Amino acid sequence: MKLDSEFFHRDCLEVAPDLVGKVIVRTFENGDTVRLRITETEAYRGTEDKACHASKGRTPRTELLYRESGIIYVYLCYGIHWLMNVITGEREQPQGVLIRACEGFEGPAKLTKRLAVDKSFNGESFTENERIWIEDDGLKPNIRTDKRVGIDYAGEEWASKPWRFILDK
Repeated sequence: MKLDSEFFHRDCLEVAPDLVGKVIVRTFENGDTVRLRITETEAYRGTEDKACHASKGRTPRTELLYRESGIIYVYLCYGIHWLMNVITGEREQPQGVLIRACEGFEGPAKLTKRLAVDKSFNGESFTENERIWIEDDGLKPNIRTDKRVGIDYAGEEWASKPWRFILDK
């Protein structure tokens, strides 16, 4: 079952663990379809979260974080890697979930390369999309938490929050 906007219209700390075990479906122009199980996510929660892009204020880059839930937020990391997020929660309350990994593709850059996700996806909706969406196939995985990755710049308080959610095999 394809996830609807109601699924994403919740706090990122609810959506992030609930995305673990779901399946990203990507259809390509040539008709090929790829299905990958999400194994890891990270939550980024509002202007107070020093690791969230919105903590620096509202800018053209962060504008999507303030939009409706279910929107895809893609940004360039280190000037070379596209990373894919989904906006969650209430409009004007910037927050989202980074999709960090899927089975066979550990790391958000490897994932977006496999799915051929780039800036053209930025601002599209996961719920109203024919080329990428997320499905629930009924799997109820065990999940463990850990600190988020690569955000030491945010300070110890924010870097150590257990807001990374990992499929526990």
